[in-house]
Amino acid sequence: MNPKNKPITILMAEDNATDVMLTKEALAHAKLLNSLHVVDDGIEALDFLYRRGKYTTAPRPDLILLDLNMPRKNGQEVLAEIKADPKLKHIPVVILTTSKAEEDVVKAYGLYANCYVIKPVDFDVFAEVVRSIQQFWFSVVTLPPA
Repeated sequence: MNPKNKPITILMAEDNATDVMLTKEALAHAKLLNSLHVVDDGIEALDFLYRRGKYTTAPRPDLILLDLNMPRKNGQEVLAEIKADPKLKHIPVVILTTSKAEEDVVKAYGLYANCYVIKPVDFDVFAEVVRSIQQFWFSVVTLPPA
């Protein structure tokens, strides 16, 4: 569980600016003390996680929100790399995507995604989804130390 005074560090890999804005608003609406870091493609997500290039001082995220449909390296490829790395595989990865395709769901869980959430279109529903993610991962579950 997260101590109440420690901000949650979240890495969001998302190339849709509207979805990023909605997520920021939903996190603020949920009153979750957080530090949200956003990257807009899979290569940058891995650079952030491996602290390469402009991310040499990047913090280790407590949670990764990962879109599947991103440029340069898609979410499935990023997820496979994260879960294959002993130093990263313990970080919870929430697939947050518009894809309802059964093959995407099956493949994500086959690559050890921690959960798969389809982005709702309605802001209030989206905010509730983000609150639910926050509640589950930071109030119910005990995570390993970073």
